[in-house]
Amino acid sequence: MTDDQPEAAEPNDEPSDADDAESSGIQEGDFVRLAYTARSVENDQLVDTTDPDVAEEEGVDDQQQTFEPRVIAVGAGHLFDAVEEDFIGGEAGDSGSVTVPAAEAFGEYDEEEVRTLSAEKIPEDDRYPGGHVDIEGEHGHVNTIIGGRARVDFNHPLAGEDVEYEYEVLDTVDDRIERAEGMLGMYFDADLDMRIEVDEVEEERMVEPDEAADEDDDEEAEPEFETETVEKETLYIEQSQQLQFDQQWMMGKQQILGDLIDRLDLDRVIVEEVIDGSGGMMGGMGGMMGGMGGGGEEADLEAIEEELEDADIDADEITEELGDVDE
Repeated sequence: MTDDQPEAAEPNDEPSDADDAESSGIQEGDFVRLAYTARSVENDQLVDTTDPDVAEEEGVDDQQQTFEPRVIAVGAGHLFDAVEEDFIGGEAGDSGSVTVPAAEAFGEYDEEEVRTLSAEKIPEDDRYPGGHVDIEGEHGHVNTIIGGRARVDFNHPLAGEDVEYEYEVLDTVDDRIERAEGMLGMYFDADLDMRIEVDEVEEERMVEPDEAADEDDDEEAEPEFETETVEKETLYIEQSQQLQFDQQWMMGKQQILGDLIDRLDLDRVIVEEVIDGSGGMMGGMGGMMGGMGGGGEEADLEAIEEELEDADIDADEITEELGDVDE
């Protein structure tokens, strides 16, 4: 190499300031507590809010919904991507305003989603302009009804609307119970008792066959198993009656809890159904029957007879009827 040739630059393994900024701060997978209010750009219609004062001003505070800052998992689809992208890389205390285009919010308005149907498909109580209907798994609202025909709009009510979010990141959330409450709170407005425990669980494990023994054995060896005790970190959720009869919970429980396990790095979730004695005779009997085994068979039978007497039910008649069924 001649003196007038520049020396080759040494490779720089040090991360640049841009890389530092990119990898620091709030990232996908983090949990944040967020306050926000979203409105449609065109007519300033309230879309969503965590502010109880805004809810009161808009007259929606009487709905069965809690208005307070929400704990969300970044990247879990709890917010529109444009909003998350605005605060990723930032930190607690940051605030901002983001406009989400209609196509990325509730979709563009589609004229083909306004369809003419037989009015007979609409429940009689909903046969009026503006009535909300569910037909063959689709939700829509009635535009007009003329004679036996109805025009139903199956577009989202906010289709075609740009939505503006004003937000503030209040803090980041590390406590896993708070994280679990936040994730479930995105689906259900229910106050659930939760706890995390480490349980010792017995599991069956297949024993690897001895390779040398396999070579000497012409027949395929039967798999062997052994029991081992392993520790499993478990989230316990006490299932309230409100949650028990929630359709979204019944239909999507597996997916929701699977996401919870992945994002909280748990081994499993156990949902506990608690039955107390406040539900009248059946509630009392349910609690009593659930406790059987500790007080002896005779005491249990006496307790059942007393319960039946209090309810003015003849135990002998029930026994005879059951006998007739068996015959």
